Amino acid sequence: MTENTQERAEYLRMLEALLFAAVEPLDEATLAERLPKSVDVQELITELQESYASRGVNLVKRANCWMFQTAPDLAFLLQREVEQERRLSRAGQETLAIVAYHQPVTRAEIEEIRGVSVSKGTLDVLMETSWVRPVGRRQTPGRPVTYGVTDEFLVHFGLESVKDLPGVEELKAAGLLDADLPPEFSLVEGALSEGEDAEKEDDGQMDIEDLTNAIEEDEWPDDDGPTAA
Repeated sequence: MTENTQERAEYLRMLEALLFAAVEPLDEATLAERLPKSVDVQELITELQESYASRGVNLVKRANCWMFQTAPDLAFLLQREVEQERRLSRAGQETLAIVAYHQPVTRAEIEEIRGVSVSKGTLDVLMETSWVRPVGRRQTPGRPVTYGVTDEFLVHFGLESVKDLPGVEELKAAGLLDADLPPEFSLVEGALSEGEDAEKEDDGQMDIEDLTNAIEEDEWPDDDGPTAA
């Protein structure tokens, strides 16, 4: 093994150690800070990702950060039957879907799209799950708070960014959107407005189908009050 090959193998080991030891996904800038300056981080990540492609854990990119994740075909090994004491109400699912597809969005805009009022409890539950957060204020009279989804939301649903959410045609083809949806429910890329200043201000169990099926699902209660713990 040549010296260059040995160095590269050592850099791969260092990258692997950083990712395994991290308590949360790491972005490339953070990884670059921990590795020698001469290292091409993107190239190393690609090589490590290919190395783990057929193994029990895979190296994946979520919310613009890198993390190890159980291979999808082995996920059943980690699943167990548990009683779900708390699920998002239909109001919570609809609100989450609207925030994901329309962010940054105000509470008044959510109410306009849903056609009913949104209780403070619904938004509180979504923020407690760390899936929704205040992202700024609209530069209009009253400066209402706007909401968007979090990195935790992207990681939970296996998305690299909100641009990976299913589009209108995909949802209709899957039967998850009704042709009678209000015209206001138009899906957008979801990128946050650059002109908005950010301000600081796993109990709900869902999967991506629950999210995109929020308006169609009938098993959820129609009330808009807080979800019982």
